[in-house]
Amino acid sequence: MNRVLAHTGARYPIIQAPMGWIARSQLASAVCNAGGLGIIETSSGETANCQAEILKMKDLTDAPFGVVLPILFLKDDAILRFISTSGVKFVTTSAGSPAKFLGPLKAAGITVYHAVPTVDAARKCVEAGIDGLVVEGAEGGGFKNPEEVSTLVLLQAIRRITDVPLVAAGGICDGKGMAAAFALGAEAVQMGTRFVSAAESPVHANYKQAIIDARETGTYVLNKKASPCIRALKTERTAAMHESGLMPPDTFKRILELYFGGDMEAAVGLAGQTAGLIDEVKTARQIIDETVAEFHAIAGRMGALASSGGF
Repeated sequence: MNRVLAHTGARYPIIQAPMGWIARSQLASAVCNAGGLGIIETSSGETANCQAEILKMKDLTDAPFGVVLPILFLKDDAILRFISTSGVKFVTTSAGSPAKFLGPLKAAGITVYHAVPTVDAARKCVEAGIDGLVVEGAEGGGFKNPEEVSTLVLLQAIRRITDVPLVAAGGICDGKGMAAAFALGAEAVQMGTRFVSAAESPVHANYKQAIIDARETGTYVLNKKASPCIRALKTERTAAMHESGLMPPDTFKRILELYFGGDMEAAVGLAGQTAGLIDEVKTARQIIDETVAEFHAIAGRMGALASSGGF
C-alpha cells in the first residue's frame, strides 16, 4: 500500500504545491477533483481569507485536501487552531521546526509532513515524530536552500537515513519525473510550476505564458548570500538582482500585481526549472491523467526489463 495515499486519502500520489495566494480553492479543488491532493496556502498571511478558502473547499470538492503551515510566516496560532477543528486530515509544515506544532495537530487526528532541503533537517524532523517528509530539491521554484542539492541526490540521501514516506518536490512536472522519483524512494510527487501554469490557476495569463516561454535555463537562484533565497523566472528585474547578489527589501511588495495583474517586472515570478519542460496550459485533469498514464507506461517498461533480466 502506498503510504502517502493512505495518509492523504487521495486517488493519486500527486500533490499540488502550496504557493502563496495561488494555492486557493479554485486551483486546489480542481486538483482534488482530478484525483490529486490540493493544498490550501497560508503563507500569504491573510488568515481570514485562508480560513474562508478552507471552508469553500468543502463546497467545491468531496475529495480530501490539505493545508500548509509555513511556521516562520505565521503571525499567531489562529490558523493552527482553525485547522485543528476544521476536519482537515493532512497538513504540511515548512520554514522552521515543526516540533511545537506536532502535538496539537496530532491531537486533532491530523497527519503531518514537513518540507526539508537537507539530510540534517530530515533527521531532526524524524526524531521529532513527523509522519512524512516533502523532499525539496534545488530545481524547484520559490524559497530554496542556498546550498543547492538536486532532488536526484537529496531523495537518495534522505532515504538512506529514514523509512518515513517521502514526497519528491522540485524538477517534476510529468510522469517521467514521477517515475524517476519513485525509483529513488519517493511515494508521491509535489508539483508547483506545472500547476501554476494550469488552466484553473488563478494567476494572470502573462505569468503562465512566461513559464511556457521559459527554457530549462530560464530561472535564477537569487539572494544566496542572504535570506530568503529563491528561484524565480529570468526577467530584467531578476537579472539585476542576480548581478548584485541581493534582493531589495521591497522585492515582494508588488507581488500581487505580477500574479494577478500580469506585470512580470512588478516583483519576482517564482518558478522551477521545469518551466523549460512545460509548453502549454493544460487543465488540472489533463496534467494528472497524463502524468499517471506516463508513469504507468514507464513502470511497465522497467518491470519488463527486470523480469527479463535485460537493460
